[in-house]
Amino acid sequence: MDTLSTQTLPVSIELGNDYEDIRESVRRICENFPGSYWRNLDEQQGYPSEFVNALTEAGYLGALIPEEYGGSGLPLRAASVILEEIHAAGCNAGACHAQMYIMGTLLRHGSEEQKRKYLPDIASGKLRLQAFGITEPTTGSDTTQIKTRAVRDGDNYIINGQKVWTSRARYSDLMLLLARTTPADQVKKKTDGISVFLVDLREARGNGVEIQPIRAMINHNTTEVFIENLVVPASSLVGEEGKGFRYILDGMNAERILCASEAIGDAKWFTKTAAVYGNERVVFGRPIGQNQGIQFPIARAYAETEAADMMVRKATAIFAAGLDCGEAANIAKLLASEAAWHAAEACMQTHGGFGYAAEYDVERKWRECRVMQIAPISSNLILSFIGQHVLGMPRSF
Repeated sequence: MDTLSTQTLPVSIELGNDYEDIRESVRRICENFPGSYWRNLDEQQGYPSEFVNALTEAGYLGALIPEEYGGSGLPLRAASVILEEIHAAGCNAGACHAQMYIMGTLLRHGSEEQKRKYLPDIASGKLRLQAFGITEPTTGSDTTQIKTRAVRDGDNYIINGQKVWTSRARYSDLMLLLARTTPADQVKKKTDGISVFLVDLREARGNGVEIQPIRAMINHNTTEVFIENLVVPASSLVGEEGKGFRYILDGMNAERILCASEAIGDAKWFTKTAAVYGNERVVFGRPIGQNQGIQFPIARAYAETEAADMMVRKATAIFAAGLDCGEAANIAKLLASEAAWHAAEACMQTHGGFGYAAEYDVERKWRECRVMQIAPISSNLILSFIGQHVLGMPRSF
């Protein structure tokens, strides 16, 4: 068994508040978007356009796009820090974080013509690429069984199907879409015959694409996308036909690391908020934080957050070294999402009834962070990955 824990890897991990200039800049931006801003959006199920614009103008949504295409050309760790600080400030990057990692498929596997055409405008904010059409109502996490079909017709493809939990589709100009170009019963491997398309939603809406919002527990502007006889040019195919599944897998490690970073930020917000309230709230003549029943869960959440943060740093370091970071990325996502949830529970319990009051923002953040154990990959799927691919145990069913 040769796992990351038994290997000597040529990577280094920086401790402390790395990228302090970026952290401070993100904090300043977030100061302009207090809890009242997010509560108002929550009530209206609105989209944080002002917040997204502020991050775009600062160059942070184009952080991972190389400078030759108009981006900042920053490493994944810098992007990780950006998202962590957004969530640690009480804000939420769910409305725009996908723009950071979705473009990776285009960057790594798109044609030079596609990259020159789209990446500069994505980096500047002129175009938004924030929608990813993968999940379907009947397939869930089993992406190989998607039923959305793309059939070649001369210089075009005709696409039919349905996607669900496609967040931000109503506010995105472009969407990456996963579809079968070869039926599942005609391929040797179930991962073959799946392709990725870059769909221009500005043209597709009303011309083969219908988008319906899904009212959900958290305000991620998620939708259901119905596709009927959508005609897209063959030039919208990203990479080679039939190899889309591996293209998607190629970007999942970065996605998991970035989502783990958001969870670290949430955990930091919860532990800080809980500790402050525990010091200020006086019951029976003393601060409630003096009680072990309050103090110890917060302290444990802090310890779990520090441990998860180290795993996130390790994953980004391995990613930066160009090595296989699948194990580290998955473990980072698992530990960070659990640390955030434990911190959320400690914070909610510390606030008691006031935790349910919207003005404290605890219940909003509590709802938001719970999704991290479900998406973009569930904790059980990560455990299955570790059991089978790291520990060499039999495939579980």
